[in-house]
Amino acid sequence: MLEELLPQIRACQMCAAHLPHGPRPVLRAAASARLLIVGQAPGTKVHASGIPWDDQSGKRLRSWLGLTPDEFYNEAHVAIVPTAFCYPGTGKSGDLPPRPECFQHWHPQLLPLLPNIQLTLLIGTYAQKAFLGQNAKATLTQTVEAWQDYLPRFLPLPHPSPRNIAWFKRHPWFEREVVPTLQEIVQSLLPSS
Repeated sequence: MLEELLPQIRACQMCAAHLPHGPRPVLRAAASARLLIVGQAPGTKVHASGIPWDDQSGKRLRSWLGLTPDEFYNEAHVAIVPTAFCYPGTGKSGDLPPRPECFQHWHPQLLPLLPNIQLTLLIGTYAQKAFLGQNAKATLTQTVEAWQDYLPRFLPLPHPSPRNIAWFKRHPWFEREVVPTLQEIVQSLLPSS
């Protein structure tokens, strides 16, 4: 039962020895959710607040989806389940990769308890590799360019981080072609407010 599993995940200490800021699993899920958002792992702001996508990346993501914060955080409709649930710490060029133990241990238990998911957004390379496996292309750009190949189950997206502004400028087709389709699909999945 999801109601039993979520408290176990939120109390997880599995990677505590590897997390410089300690464990603080961040996720939202309900069995009724129809949209699943999978990113990599919480960043520093999300680790501090405990609210997923509570940063500039989240603002851009909500804009892409065409959702208000209230709609985005309505877990009855939108599940937010990152590849790893805790902030992994910082490396030389940004956040460290998500801890693999989290995905391997918790996702096989959690995902079957979300039976109403109609679309899973795979945000960034880690989520795409984890869910698509060998069906992911060699690069994030190639995977996102092939977005129509993964529908209706998955939709790969670049990470909406402000650090990716150069990527958005180099690939204007993303906001011109993918974002409007994404908004249409999301609106069709979620009840109108």
